[in-house]
Amino acid sequence: MQESPKSLRERILHACLYEAIALLLCTPLFAWLTSQPMMAMGALNVMISALALLWNMLFNAIYERMLVRWQWRKTPTSRIVHGVCFEGGLGIVVIPLSAWWLDISFAAALALDIGILLFFLPYTVIFNWLYDIARARILAPPIAKNLKE
Repeated sequence: MQESPKSLRERILHACLYEAIALLLCTPLFAWLTSQPMMAMGALNVMISALALLWNMLFNAIYERMLVRWQWRKTPTSRIVHGVCFEGGLGIVVIPLSAWWLDISFAAALALDIGILLFFLPYTVIFNWLYDIARARILAPPIAKNLKE
């Protein structure tokens, strides 16, 4: 069954859920791992989250159009490619931002970004997979009802 396209409202919900859960998981974890103050890491995570929120909506809109245009299916491989491309694009902005904000070298910021990537790559794939499952369960009854009418 072809999934229904997401509305702008749903895209905002999807992106906000993704970022809120990520902030709750990442801030204490990365503050502890980097020995940075929780406030400094929290502020950096909020900045990254804001950038990622915008990137999420733009990237996913383009990705979903590609799925429809080329009739791609959401397979485990396509989900991994989606996660890699999403995180790679975001890293281009995050590395210089992290170096500046935390007053660390570019190499240290790159290492931090690799750590962030190691967290977010599986998080992105798992979050989107679970979101799609939840979305299908929530939308299935209204779709089935509309088919009967």
